[in-house]
Amino acid sequence: MKPTLLILAAGMGSRYGGLKQLDAMGPSGEVMLDYSVFDAIRAGFGKVVFVIRRDFEQLFKDQIGSRFASRIAVDYAFQDLNDLPEGFTVPEGRTKPWGTTHALLAAEKVVHEPFLMINADDFYGKDAYQKMAADLTSPRPADGKSHYSMVGYYLRNTLSEHGSVARGVCTRGADGMLADVTEMTKIFKTATGAENREVEGAFVPLTGNEVVSMNFFGFMPDIFARLRAAFAEFMKERGSDLKAECYVPKEVDTLIKNGIADVRVLESNDSWFGVTYPDDKPDVVRSIRELVDKSVYPESLWG
Repeated sequence: MKPTLLILAAGMGSRYGGLKQLDAMGPSGEVMLDYSVFDAIRAGFGKVVFVIRRDFEQLFKDQIGSRFASRIAVDYAFQDLNDLPEGFTVPEGRTKPWGTTHALLAAEKVVHEPFLMINADDFYGKDAYQKMAADLTSPRPADGKSHYSMVGYYLRNTLSEHGSVARGVCTRGADGMLADVTEMTKIFKTATGAENREVEGAFVPLTGNEVVSMNFFGFMPDIFARLRAAFAEFMKERGSDLKAECYVPKEVDTLIKNGIADVRVLESNDSWFGVTYPDDKPDVVRSIRELVDKSVYPESLWG
């Protein structure tokens, strides 16, 4: 069974100032997820599923989804603020999405095979897709535990020159498996590395050599039941918080600590890059241009 590529594309990019998923970055007008789908197709993925919102469904299908219809199977899932576990409602004043866990759960009815979850606005590199495709098609032990995987990147290669970023900082065990994920939501680049400034007066220094999650996770379909329970617990504890979000790396960390799952950390030879702020765009455009000049990608992806 070929794995599926699940792309989380429901966010509007509040810090970026617009729908960055539709912002051209490549030399022939390609957007970031064009490269994701291109890399997935040549790595052997059989389907792509976009998690989007209903309010820009037609725009997205016309400008993005239509590019791939003749090249790979395409399906859609819809993240809705009101799609909550039984017994919960959206608190008055809540407009912010519930986070990546909620977005992932939106795809439960359309994803039934091993899959890779990624962000729509990140560039992960050819090597990461090839290694993940090989991993997702490898047998899993029948030991009652869930077995997942991820590709991690060095923090120093994921920072912005123009503001803070949120990252899941990872610790690996001696066996190469993921041991711990700490969500840090206000990491700034510094002259010596980085610094997490979430708590005033208690900034956390970072070297930049830490491995971080960029939401490049390989999952089996059983993740939906695991995260459905986790999201219900999140709603019970933080559902009244108008800004709280339920992050996939944090919930995966809980599954690991409870002995329910393990996560193999795969190493990629490629660099990650992405656009968090408008001023990040020229760097991304330049990086893609360099890869095209090296023949890693064609001048026009879809010819």
